[in-house]
Amino acid sequence: MVQHMTRSPLKPTASELEILRVLWTHGPSTVREVHESLSEKKELGYTTVLKLLQIMTAKGTVRRNETQRAHVYEACLPAEQTKRQLAGDMLQRVFEGSASQLMMHALAGSKSSPEEIKELRHLLDEYERARR
Repeated sequence: MVQHMTRSPLKPTASELEILRVLWTHGPSTVREVHESLSEKKELGYTTVLKLLQIMTAKGTVRRNETQRAHVYEACLPAEQTKRQLAGDMLQRVFEGSASQLMMHALAGSKSSPEEIKELRHLLDEYERARR
Protein backbone atom coordinates (compact mmCIF):
# COMPACT_ATOMS: atom_id res chain seq x y z
CA MET A 1 0.00 0.00 0.00
CA VAL A 2 1.41 3.38 -1.01
CA GLN A 3 1.26 6.18 1.56
CA HIS A 4 0.69 9.69 0.17
CA MET A 5 2.50 12.57 1.82
CA THR A 6 0.27 15.54 2.59
CA ARG A 7 1.02 18.96 4.03
CA SER A 8 -1.90 18.85 6.44
CA PRO A 9 -3.91 16.14 8.16
CA LEU A 10 -6.69 14.46 6.16
CA LYS A 11 -10.06 16.20 6.35
CA PRO A 12 -12.11 15.05 9.34
CA THR A 13 -15.47 13.31 8.85
CA ALA A 14 -18.62 14.61 10.57
CA SER A 15 -18.11 12.21 13.51
CA GLU A 16 -14.45 13.20 13.79
CA LEU A 17 -15.44 16.88 13.83
CA GLU A 18 -17.72 16.18 16.81
CA ILE A 19 -14.75 14.67 18.65
CA LEU A 20 -12.54 17.60 17.66
CA ARG A 21 -15.15 20.03 19.06
CA VAL A 22 -14.94 18.21 22.40
CA LEU A 23 -11.14 18.37 22.39
CA TRP A 24 -11.13 22.05 21.38
CA THR A 25 -13.64 22.89 24.11
CA HIS A 26 -12.31 20.73 26.95
CA GLY A 27 -8.65 20.43 25.97
CA PRO A 28 -6.68 17.17 26.11
CA SER A 29 -9.07 14.38 27.16
CA THR A 30 -9.24 10.64 27.73
CA VAL A 31 -11.48 8.39 25.63
CA ARG A 32 -13.89 8.18 28.57
CA GLU A 33 -14.10 11.99 28.85
CA VAL A 34 -14.74 12.37 25.12
CA HIS A 35 -17.33 9.57 25.26
CA GLU A 36 -19.14 11.15 28.21
CA SER A 37 -19.25 14.55 26.50
CA LEU A 38 -20.57 13.11 23.23
CA SER A 39 -23.12 10.90 25.03
CA GLU A 40 -24.88 14.01 26.33
CA LYS A 41 -26.12 14.67 22.77
CA LYS A 42 -26.50 11.21 21.23
CA GLU A 43 -26.08 7.52 21.94
CA LEU A 44 -22.55 6.48 21.05
CA GLY A 45 -20.60 3.46 22.21
CA TYR A 46 -17.31 3.77 24.08
CA THR A 47 -15.57 1.45 21.62
CA THR A 48 -16.83 3.57 18.71
CA VAL A 49 -15.23 6.68 20.25
CA LEU A 50 -12.00 4.72 20.90
CA LYS A 51 -11.90 3.46 17.30
CA LEU A 52 -12.53 6.96 15.91
CA LEU A 53 -9.73 8.39 18.07
CA GLN A 54 -7.38 5.62 16.84
CA ILE A 55 -8.28 6.44 13.22
CA MET A 56 -7.83 10.16 13.89
CA THR A 57 -4.40 9.46 15.41
CA ALA A 58 -3.39 7.55 12.27
CA LYS A 59 -4.69 10.39 10.07
CA GLY A 60 -2.75 12.99 12.06
CA THR A 61 -5.86 14.83 13.26
CA VAL A 62 -5.17 14.12 16.95
CA ARG A 63 -2.13 13.03 18.91
CA ARG A 64 -2.10 10.56 21.78
CA ASN A 65 -0.13 11.06 24.99
CA GLU A 66 0.68 7.59 26.35
CA THR A 67 2.61 8.68 29.45
CA GLN A 68 -0.38 8.16 31.75
CA ARG A 69 -2.34 4.97 32.36
CA ALA A 70 -5.34 6.32 30.42
CA HIS A 71 -4.22 7.68 27.07
CA VAL A 72 -4.96 11.36 26.58
CA TYR A 73 -5.87 12.71 23.15
CA GLU A 74 -5.55 16.27 21.89
CA ALA A 75 -6.26 17.99 18.59
CA CYS A 76 -3.17 18.53 16.44
CA LEU A 77 -4.45 21.81 14.99
CA PRO A 78 -6.37 24.64 16.66
CA ALA A 79 -10.07 24.96 15.81
CA GLU A 80 -9.62 28.12 13.73
CA GLN A 81 -6.95 26.57 11.52
CA THR A 82 -9.05 23.45 10.88
CA LYS A 83 -12.16 25.51 10.14
CA ARG A 84 -10.19 27.75 7.78
CA GLN A 85 -8.83 24.70 5.90
CA LEU A 86 -12.30 23.13 5.62
CA ALA A 87 -13.86 26.41 4.46
CA GLY A 88 -11.08 26.92 1.91
CA ASP A 89 -11.54 23.39 0.62
CA MET A 90 -15.31 23.86 0.29
CA LEU A 91 -14.80 27.25 -1.36
CA GLN A 92 -12.62 25.64 -4.05
CA ARG A 93 -14.53 22.37 -4.55
CA VAL A 94 -18.11 23.61 -4.38
CA PHE A 95 -17.99 27.32 -5.28
CA GLU A 96 -15.01 27.38 -7.68
CA GLY A 97 -13.22 29.89 -5.45
CA SER A 98 -16.09 32.40 -5.33
CA ALA A 99 -16.41 33.73 -1.77
CA SER A 100 -19.49 35.75 -2.74
CA GLN A 101 -21.28 32.60 -4.00
CA LEU A 102 -20.39 30.82 -0.75
CA MET A 103 -21.74 33.69 1.36
CA MET A 104 -24.93 34.10 -0.70
CA HIS A 105 -25.73 30.39 -0.42
CA ALA A 106 -24.88 30.32 3.28
CA LEU A 107 -27.12 33.30 4.03
CA ALA A 108 -29.95 32.06 1.82
CA GLY A 109 -29.92 28.66 3.50
CA SER A 110 -30.37 29.79 7.08
CA LYS A 111 -31.71 32.54 9.29
CA SER A 112 -28.82 34.73 10.40
CA SER A 113 -29.23 36.77 13.55
CA PRO A 114 -28.81 40.56 13.44
CA GLU A 115 -25.58 40.06 15.43
CA GLU A 116 -24.21 37.67 12.80
CA ILE A 117 -25.06 40.08 9.98
CA LYS A 118 -23.37 42.90 11.90
CA GLU A 119 -20.28 40.71 12.43
CA LEU A 120 -20.17 39.84 8.71
CA ARG A 121 -20.34 43.53 7.79
CA HIS A 122 -17.53 44.25 10.26
CA LEU A 123 -15.39 41.42 8.80
CA LEU A 124 -15.94 42.71 5.27
CA ASP A 125 -15.00 46.25 6.35
CA GLU A 126 -11.83 44.93 8.04
CA TYR A 127 -10.97 42.87 4.97
CA GLU A 128 -11.38 45.91 2.70
CA ARG A 129 -9.22 48.09 4.98
CA ALA A 130 -6.47 45.45 5.06
CA ARG A 131 -6.39 45.26 1.24
CA ARG A 132 -5.74 49.01 0.81
